[in-house]
Amino acid sequence: MDTTDVTDLYREFGDERLPPGQRETSAFPVLSKSGTPEWDPETWEFTVTGAVDEELSLSWDEFRDLPAVTQRQDFHCVTGWSKFDCEFTGVQFTELAERAGVRDDAVHVMFSGMDDYTTDLPLEACMREEVLLAWGFDGDSLPEDHGGPLRVVTPHRYAYKGAKWVDGIEFLTEPERGYWERRGYSQTADPWREERYS
Repeated sequence: MDTTDVTDLYREFGDERLPPGQRETSAFPVLSKSGTPEWDPETWEFTVTGAVDEELSLSWDEFRDLPAVTQRQDFHCVTGWSKFDCEFTGVQFTELAERAGVRDDAVHVMFSGMDDYTTDLPLEACMREEVLLAWGFDGDSLPEDHGGPLRVVTPHRYAYKGAKWVDGIEFLTEPERGYWERRGYSQTADPWREERYS
């Protein structure tokens, strides 16, 4: 599978690849609100619900059969570190949105994970080629402590917007706040504007 390099997306947001207040690291620290949940590929289910023409329910095999891409992206954590040149493989958000048929009144998206984590983004921030539901990392399966089997990656936003262990997308007609957003974190989360907190 060919790799698409999207690391230059920063030009849309700022002058420097490394956002202000961030430090580059070669490590990939593990941060989550609680422990790593267990999952069973035989019973795992991914759903797309809400303001769509056709709600989706996909098994792990069905999800892995969807068209996939590999992208080289940068990863920015709200705690102040950035990891460059991560290669994620997965399904583009736009692929799922197209299959479900997003209604005209949808304005917002809520992602949910197997650990009951939620995070939200405006629909327009999700409808980008770089927003992936990633099951692969650097040529291997995505490690479970980094959100495997499936996580969202949002290279144009702080990484708390990229739900780990994701198993659902809900299209909303009004904005709602996710787990960290209800606790004071920014809803927009633009790293180049240092939008860490509301």
